[in-house]
Amino acid sequence: QPNPTQPNPTQPKPTREKPEPTMKISAVLLASLAAGASAFAPNAAPRFAHRADAAVSYNNQIGRLNAEVETKEVEKTAVDPAPAAAAAAVAMSAPSSGGMVAREMNEGIFNFNKKVIDTVYDIICFLYPVTGTKRDFARFYVLETVARVPYFAYLSVLHLRETFGERCEKQSERMRTHYAEADNELHHLLIMESLGGNSSIIDRTLAQSMAFGYYWYVIGVYAWNQAAAYHLSELIEDHAFNTYNGFLTEYADSLKSQPVPPVAQKYYVEDNPFLFDLFCTVKDLDDDGKFSNRRPELETLYDVFVNVRDDEREHWKTLCNLVQYDDMQGVENKDCKSTAPTPEFN
Repeated sequence: QPNPTQPNPTQPKPTREKPEPTMKISAVLLASLAAGASAFAPNAAPRFAHRADAAVSYNNQIGRLNAEVETKEVEKTAVDPAPAAAAAAVAMSAPSSGGMVAREMNEGIFNFNKKVIDTVYDIICFLYPVTGTKRDFARFYVLETVARVPYFAYLSVLHLRETFGERCEKQSERMRTHYAEADNELHHLLIMESLGGNSSIIDRTLAQSMAFGYYWYVIGVYAWNQAAAYHLSELIEDHAFNTYNGFLTEYADSLKSQPVPPVAQKYYVEDNPFLFDLFCTVKDLDDDGKFSNRRPELETLYDVFVNVRDDEREHWKTLCNLVQYDDMQGVENKDCKSTAPTPEFN
């Protein structure tokens, strides 16, 4: 037979009772003291008894209040649907696991930005029509001088904010990427200069004057509204891609007969590709599921302009993600599209 002094493993372990509140223990102590006091000090007993009765009464009041609060909480949870509705609203507004929801831009800001960039672009096209001659490089020189300015402006504002203590990983990542973008545009500019695009003092004066004014304009816009400033560059990069693409289509044979400039060979082929890879934030996946890296191959001047065109598309994708998702890797390559305006209603 089992030893009665040993615990039986088949029997459930006894549950430990929760300790009574301190006030209830105090009431028992006071009652005991009152009983003891009645034996030795009859005059003190009524005082202890009175205090014991007060403690018991206080415990009863606390118990009734706790019961009322619990009842109201249960009724509120059963009747009030506000918390459930709020949770549902948050779930609906949050991006799904399959992608992010793109933000649209205020129609007024969108139209104003488009008018500004289209006007500047039309002026450059009027002054520098594409003719298939060396004057085309002067047009690209002016375009690249202006197109690289916004990245300086972004860095200036971000650096100033960082100086005053506004630091975070997201901001630091953007600063590195904007620097890489500015470096890429610099090499586009150096390529156009090597082709004679800056040979005229008139072209240099026009390009530098436009760049100086545009720099301060972008600083003001970026300090006020980052998305609006990024949208300006999104429009510029879209124009640049279309310009280079049309130039490649129209004058492919001529470009394929010209050699690669040494500055292009050094940047695209020979230099460390760290900065080149850094500005390409929206990449395709390779066969192993990893982000692929562009590795340009240059044989003629045509290949150089193909890479310059593709660089502009990389900038455009990054800017679209920044405008629409406030994230440089917002969506994949295949899902990138131009920012859409939000209609204004009266």
